Amino acid sequence: MALTGSAGRTIFHLDMDAFFVSVEELSDPSLRGRPVVVGGKPNERGVVAAASYAARRFGVRSAMPLREAFRRCPQAVFLQGRPSEYLAYSRKVRSTLEGFSPNVSMASIDEAYLEMTGTERLLGPPLKAAHALHEAVRQETGLASSIGIGTSKLVAKICSGLAKPNGVLCVWPGAEAAFLAPLEIGRIPGVGRVAKEQLGSLGIYKIGDAAERGEEFLRRHLGKHGVALAGKAEGLDAGAWFSPGFSASDMPKSVSHETTFRQDTTDQRKISATVAQLTQLVSRRLREHRLWARKLQVKIRYSDFSTRTRSATLARPTQTDKSLLRAARALVARHHVPSRPVRLLGVQAFDLREAPALQPSLFGKSDRERWSRALRAVDAIRDRFGESSVGLAAAMGHGRRDRVHENPVGLPGQSSHRTGPDTDPEAGG
Repeated sequence: MALTGSAGRTIFHLDMDAFFVSVEELSDPSLRGRPVVVGGKPNERGVVAAASYAARRFGVRSAMPLREAFRRCPQAVFLQGRPSEYLAYSRKVRSTLEGFSPNVSMASIDEAYLEMTGTERLLGPPLKAAHALHEAVRQETGLASSIGIGTSKLVAKICSGLAKPNGVLCVWPGAEAAFLAPLEIGRIPGVGRVAKEQLGSLGIYKIGDAAERGEEFLRRHLGKHGVALAGKAEGLDAGAWFSPGFSASDMPKSVSHETTFRQDTTDQRKISATVAQLTQLVSRRLREHRLWARKLQVKIRYSDFSTRTRSATLARPTQTDKSLLRAARALVARHHVPSRPVRLLGVQAFDLREAPALQPSLFGKSDRERWSRALRAVDAIRDRFGESSVGLAAAMGHGRRDRVHENPVGLPGQSSHRTGPDTDPEAGG
């Protein structure tokens, strides 16, 4: 378990306010002040990606089923969302952030951490720098944001949440425990509904309750998660939710994409094309993180909600569309029942590793270089013109639509981790 947090550090967490809705309001000012829901039409499958503050007053929240959002707020404007537009604004935000710190970590499309330690001589005290950053984001993008300041990522993130909307909140070094103590335990990132119920059974309702129980008590009842919670209750970056560094190369455990069809389908061409599209997206994410996958899994959920997940170990680590698709298709062919209507498909790559040793193959070094250049060129085209601009012919006619609530491929800050020349062991395979 990693524990970090020091009075000598200054961390900013910037969170865009109702990001997707705010971008839509820039395009259509008539939406301002109205209840707006981004994520799809009210009669569609799917969840709320974002809700305006006017919609939230009716109990509409992110991740809520669209049908439930409509039940609570039928007068809301429901929008499909425009992922490519949100990604463009996310890039503008990151560009602004890089003018304030060389160490920017995009946590998602609409939030980022900035390492601000040592910037006082250039930018002034933390509060002054935060207000300058706040205004710079507004000037450059036309969007509102909230900024939290602390000696750890955890404290900074909690602060930005409390500062919403359009505010700045700072916790001075040494005041972390006192600041956190009266807050509900659910304010700690990663403590969801189930965890809150479990903690409530132990008499822990506030962050201060967890701090008072101490590490030994929490470890005895919650195991390693209890040890991490004890650190978080003191304002430290503890456990898997936070990493101590600010590198975009922090290795994920797996990379996955999935989609739910608008209507259950037995159309095998659509199913095959959707598997190809999902595999293509997974492959690109692997290249963004400069990772190779040793195992692949497909998920098939049928109309009765029964779900099959099947995995395979690949002959060698890969990050190429073609090789992963070959494995995905083989799994679907072996385990899918064509007569059963499919509701959801998913593809996941796991057992990830950094650049593996190159295996001897029929292809020479020049072939590997050409293949690497081709992959970089394809990804660059997608960055500029969108994911549908170029791709596998097998993915044509897929049934996938962009999921507004998930981070897109091509997230700002990932492009520097693309495959480099002479690094791909697949050599075109």
